[in-house]
Amino acid sequence: MASEIPKAGPAVVIYKTGGREVLEYTPDAPVPSPGKGQVLVKNEFIGVNYIDTYFRTGLYPAPKMPYILGREASGTVLSVGSGNIYGLTPGDRVAYMGEGTYAEYSLASAAMATKIPEGVGGDVAAAALLQGLTALTFVREAYEVKKGDWILVHAAAGGVGGLMVELVKILGGKVIATVGEGKEGVARKLGADVVCGYETEEIKRVVAEATGGKGVAAVFDGVGKATFDVDLEVLARKGTLVSFGNASGPVEPVALFRLTAKNIKLLRPTLMGYVAEREEWEAYTKELWDMVAKGVDVRVHDVYPLKEVARAHEDLEGRKTMGKVLLKP
Repeated sequence: MASEIPKAGPAVVIYKTGGREVLEYTPDAPVPSPGKGQVLVKNEFIGVNYIDTYFRTGLYPAPKMPYILGREASGTVLSVGSGNIYGLTPGDRVAYMGEGTYAEYSLASAAMATKIPEGVGGDVAAAALLQGLTALTFVREAYEVKKGDWILVHAAAGGVGGLMVELVKILGGKVIATVGEGKEGVARKLGADVVCGYETEEIKRVVAEATGGKGVAAVFDGVGKATFDVDLEVLARKGTLVSFGNASGPVEPVALFRLTAKNIKLLRPTLMGYVAEREEWEAYTKELWDMVAKGVDVRVHDVYPLKEVARAHEDLEGRKTMGKVLLKP
C-alpha cells in the first residue's frame, strides 16, 4: 500500500502569525512518513476549533514556522510506523487529535487515535471528537455535574457549548444558556431550561430568577474576558468557574482574594490534562461514542473546502456558526 501514497498533497500553511490573510493554501505540501508510535492518515474531514485561531494570531505560540494548523481530523490509515500503534492497521477508519491536520495527509499519534464505530460517519466523528471530549471531561471532572444543579453555559449554540447543554441535561442538571442574537431556538432545542443574551445585567437577573437568588453551582465559560466578571457574580457559594476559552479575548490576571467571599473554585483546564494516559483516552472515547450512538446531537454547521479555510475562520470568529465547522481536503 505504501506505493499508493503520494509524495505531496494539499495543506494550509502559515509562515507568520496574523489575520486570516496568513493562511496559505498549497497543493503540494510534502507527505510525511510515520515514525515510532505514529500512523499516516488520509484525512476525510478536518475539525476547525477556536484554538486554531489562537495559533494563527500568535495568542498561543506556534512550535515552529512554517506551521500547519489543526488539532483533529477523521480519515483512513494509510501506513503505520514502528513501536506500539495500539492495533491500528492500514484501512482502519479513525478519528484522532494531534497537530498539523489542515492537510489531506497527516501524521497521528496512535495513542491519540480511536477507531470510528460502524455507523458513524467521518463528518460526525471529526465533529464529535475534540469538542465532545472537552465537554464530557469537563462535566465529569472540571466540575462534576449532579442532579438538580443549576449550570450556566456560555456560547450554548456553539460546538462545545451545545454539547455541554446536552450532557448537563443527561446528568440531571438544569441549564441557563447564553447565546448570540437569533440563536435562542438552538439552545432550547438542545434542552436549555433558560436562555438569555450576553448583557451583564440580563445574565444577573435571569440567574437570580431561575435559582431563587442562590446562584449557579458552576459556570462553563468558553467566552473569556467579556463574561468573566459576571461569572463570579452569579456563582453560588462554593461554586466553580470553569474558564476554558478566549473567544472575546484572554481573561486578565485575577486577584485571588476575589474568590474568597463565596469560596469559589477557579479552573483553567485543558482536555489533554484529562486524557493524557491511554486508559483515560480509551475510557472517555468509548463513553463519547456510546453517547453518539444514543443520539447526542453532534451538529455540523458547514463543511468548507480546505482552500476556503479563511472563510471558515471568518465565520467562526464572527460568531456566525451554530455547531461544528469542518474542512474537507
